[in-house]
Amino acid sequence: MSSPHDFDFLHGEWEVANRRLTDFLQPGSGWKEFEGTSNCRSLFDGAANVDEIDMPYLGSKGLTLRLFDRESEQWSLNWSSSRTGKLFPPVTGRFEDGRGEFYGDDTHDGKDVRVRFVWSGVSVSGARWEQAFSVDDGASWVTNWTMDFTRPGAA
Repeated sequence: MSSPHDFDFLHGEWEVANRRLTDFLQPGSGWKEFEGTSNCRSLFDGAANVDEIDMPYLGSKGLTLRLFDRESEQWSLNWSSSRTGKLFPPVTGRFEDGRGEFYGDDTHDGKDVRVRFVWSGVSVSGARWEQAFSVDDGASWVTNWTMDFTRPGAA
């Protein structure tokens, strides 16, 4: 079951290898790869955290606020971009067997999309995040952004 400490692995500084589709809904649109850095801070004794990711290639930063709902034992992940200063609709979910899956609804380029975030490969020195969109309510998914997190100085 999920707990208020599921994201403890993410606290601190990270180097982030980004890989993202040039068109989030077209699998064949080609990938762009770029580096970033991230720093995550724990709040509420682990039941919340906030991170900021700096992505110079995009000329922007991102911020995620994660909150653990003790009643439902689920997390809400709330993303904002420095480009807009607005919160995107949250994705919610939990960790099971070391894998976190989070779902929500949003729009992209005027189309309604189902959004999925997955955290996997979690260790003290690394983790992987991926984002996928579905335009058919989850029948099929297009993975459109991955981030591989590595501790600075880790081999």
